[in-house]
Amino acid sequence: MYEVELKVRAAHDDVRDRLAALGADHTASVRQVDTYYDAPHRDFAETDEALRVRRETRDDDPRSETRITYKGPLVEAASKTREEFETAVDDGEAAADIFAGLGFDPAATVEKDRDFYAVDGYTVTLDSVEGLGEFVEVERETDEADIEAVREGAVSVLAELGLDADDQIRTSYLGLLLDES
Repeated sequence: MYEVELKVRAAHDDVRDRLAALGADHTASVRQVDTYYDAPHRDFAETDEALRVRRETRDDDPRSETRITYKGPLVEAASKTREEFETAVDDGEAAADIFAGLGFDPAATVEKDRDFYAVDGYTVTLDSVEGLGEFVEVERETDEADIEAVREGAVSVLAELGLDADDQIRTSYLGLLLDES
């Protein structure tokens, strides 16, 4: 499965007004703490890959959920599209211990508050990222054959929100944070 994503910096107040005008459904508010790992056998920064453990807490549920995600390299120049594999785990600390035992070292942590909306089959996410500011992401999962069509749809959703796809940022939040330091 591929995740097609367009991300731009944007003030959330204006985007929330546009989402309301479009009749978007607010689906969730969450806090995510993502720990990214370095691999002992290759340089993920060089290969444009990522391995993370995400701990997520929903505003309406005090329990947290933990997921492990592998993100492959970007597959096209026009968006932030990459192959992605993700699974839930029962115990985030045990997952971190497994990675440590295999020689994977924590590289950085990204903390963000996210509001999710559904618009025309896409997920629109308003992200407040500690140390970076406010962003808007438009994304949808697809198979390889439909990447271009899904990307064009994401461009249209951005335009409906008053945002320009030409302003997109293809760098991950991790990459942006590392660039800041």
